[in-house]
Amino acid sequence: MLARREHSAFEIRQKLRQKGFAGEAIDAALERLQGADWQSDERFTEAYIRSRRNRGYGPVRIALELKERGIAEALYSTHLHAGDDTWVEALRDEYRRKYRGTAVADFEERAKRMRFLQYRGFTLDAIHKVMDELE
Repeated sequence: MLARREHSAFEIRQKLRQKGFAGEAIDAALERLQGADWQSDERFTEAYIRSRRNRGYGPVRIALELKERGIAEALYSTHLHAGDDTWVEALRDEYRRKYRGTAVADFEERAKRMRFLQYRGFTLDAIHKVMDELE
């Protein structure tokens, strides 16, 4: 599994459990993997955040996805600063990519764009800032 991409310990545990391995065997395997530094939740977190940011997702959505993958908030909170300028720049890039300079026709269109950006995981404050700046 780890040859293709990084996995969290939670994901590995789930996959091995689905294949029918016992809990003690899974714990022993994870311990060996972590001892040899082949599996690291911190390395997984960094790679996951970088990957999702490059695909146009914001910090709120990434945090939820990491939580679903069994990553502790202490690990990802240091990497996800919602007010960080890199997230505002990522939001700007996503807005430009999606809407390619087309003007907002009315309030409904603006609300639709805001909902899309919220779904992508950006904060409302950042969305207002970028939309006001680009329109």
